[in-house]
Amino acid sequence: MSTQTDTPGSVTTVYKVSGMSCGHCEGAVSGEISEIPGVGSVKAIASTGEVTVVSEAPLDDEAVRAAVDEAGFELVGKA
Repeated sequence: MSTQTDTPGSVTTVYKVSGMSCGHCEGAVSGEISEIPGVGSVKAIASTGEVTVVSEAPLDDEAVRAAVDEAGFELVGKA
């Protein structure tokens, strides 16, 4: 499952993002997603195309898609 509750008030979701190839890409995606209200942490891994987001509550997929688009990449969906 791609969304799980870690602790009360904390949700971890893993997304697949296409087009990331380096640390700069990871930083761009992480930076945009981290601006979404409620996001606590973001870890992007270019080699796998996965972005792990820890948030206070489940995020709106369209908000995540818009953030990834703003960074110049494509959100494939939840991993």
